[in-house]
Amino acid sequence: MIVSIIGGTGPQGLGIAKRLAIEGVEVIVGSRKEEKALDIVANTKEELADYDLNMTGMANEDAAKAGNVLIITVPLVAQKPTIEGIKEFCKDKIVMDATVPLETAIGGKPSRFIDLMEGSAAERTASILEGTGAKVICAFCNISNSHLANIPEDIECDCLIAGDDNESKVIAAEIIDKIPGIKTVDCGILEKARIIEKITPLLIGLNIKYKSHYGGLRITGIPALDKE
Repeated sequence: MIVSIIGGTGPQGLGIAKRLAIEGVEVIVGSRKEEKALDIVANTKEELADYDLNMTGMANEDAAKAGNVLIITVPLVAQKPTIEGIKEFCKDKIVMDATVPLETAIGGKPSRFIDLMEGSAAERTASILEGTGAKVICAFCNISNSHLANIPEDIECDCLIAGDDNESKVIAAEIIDKIPGIKTVDCGILEKARIIEKITPLLIGLNIKYKSHYGGLRITGIPALDKE
């Protein structure tokens, strides 16, 4: 299985790419410009020379075409044009969206949320991809970039996901749970992304308040997502 990180040269996307590649996943890092993706991948392989990384760099469109599972890691302002640019390559694929509607998109604070007409960023992606058969899942919204970058330390956080297709969520969880320390929690239908995404500015605010970079979330008292 090939996992393509769309917009994968930023801190979040590259952090996810590194974590998955270290665990043996074949990863493609996508960017608006292929040259940037290639440079980032070359630097990453040099940085993590102790690991045998199966990682390549491509333009976002080529990455989306080649990947079996796509992970969207772009800022809110880039979300719509990015999704529209890869739409033809999303047919029947699992598309995990990590976009969070933060007020930084309009020059505001990262600890504040923007309400979208569609209800959530993940639902907006689903509306753009309507008719393609893509299975959209809200994922990776609550895992901080600092946690992702803190290799090789385990990430002691839960990854909350939401989506309308149960089989796709199981596959997504199998990928996410390869990252040591993370436990995936299925929160239900895609509409629950409206709640999941709103947790992110809360966590950002807590990290600011307590001068930390590693604030996360654990859900207790329930079993892990059943992957059988």
